[in-house]
Amino acid sequence: MRFNLIGPFEIVADSGKSFLPSTPKVCQTLALLLTRPNEIVTSHSLIQELWGESPPRSALTTLQTYVYHARRMFVSEGLVAPDRPLLVTRAPGYAIRVADDEVDIRVFERLVSAAYADLVAGDREAAVRGIDRAMELWRGPALSNIPAGDVLTGHLVHLEELRIRALEIRIEAEHQLGRRRESIPELRKLVNDYPLNEWFHSRLIRALGDSGRRAEALQAYQNLRAILTEELGLEPSPDLQRLQLALLDPRNPGGADGPEPGEHAVREPALL
Repeated sequence: MRFNLIGPFEIVADSGKSFLPSTPKVCQTLALLLTRPNEIVTSHSLIQELWGESPPRSALTTLQTYVYHARRMFVSEGLVAPDRPLLVTRAPGYAIRVADDEVDIRVFERLVSAAYADLVAGDREAAVRGIDRAMELWRGPALSNIPAGDVLTGHLVHLEELRIRALEIRIEAEHQLGRRRESIPELRKLVNDYPLNEWFHSRLIRALGDSGRRAEALQAYQNLRAILTEELGLEPSPDLQRLQLALLDPRNPGGADGPEPGEHAVREPALL
């Protein structure tokens, strides 16, 4: 069995058949438990997720009903044996007992952490392969087919941040392999998707400069400067300003010479 959260929420049986509880709040309950597999999620956190700051008086009883329906679905659909303790009651809440490879978020986290370790160790090719495998798990926005309350939204924000770290690892590995020109199309998309991420902008500017496209590199810098000025009233970072000066230097025909901006920007990914 597999639980997929990176994209539309679905439960996939060993046969390949996909299931989804018919009640949205049962889906929410399971999704929150699955963001913390094998850990106790308190009833308070589940109630806050389902009803926010204004839960009904019957919230605890209704939550128990949702857990009951989830358990019954697992058994009736043949997803688990009746004697498998999948969804267990553990004071002060509940826990879902699954292997890490049964939850796509956990698989994604493991692949990203391993790719970062490969990058640090100097095995760039392995880092690229690892991130490519991790990104294949993304079938669209996480949990796109169910509602998300405040608690679940916090987990989704963290997951998106981990996705950005994964993309940074791949770009950094590709650049260290000398594939800067090849990374330009992806970087153009990334600066469009994440316009305030200076790290992506810096890598695009350098890739353009190192590919002999100095005018485009300078235009990319001006685009970033306009975004930062308009949105935040800020100037680009000192590293980016030095990169611009290097591009303007006629003694530097290679383009983006000088210090690598954001050299230590690829940080170890923090897991959920």
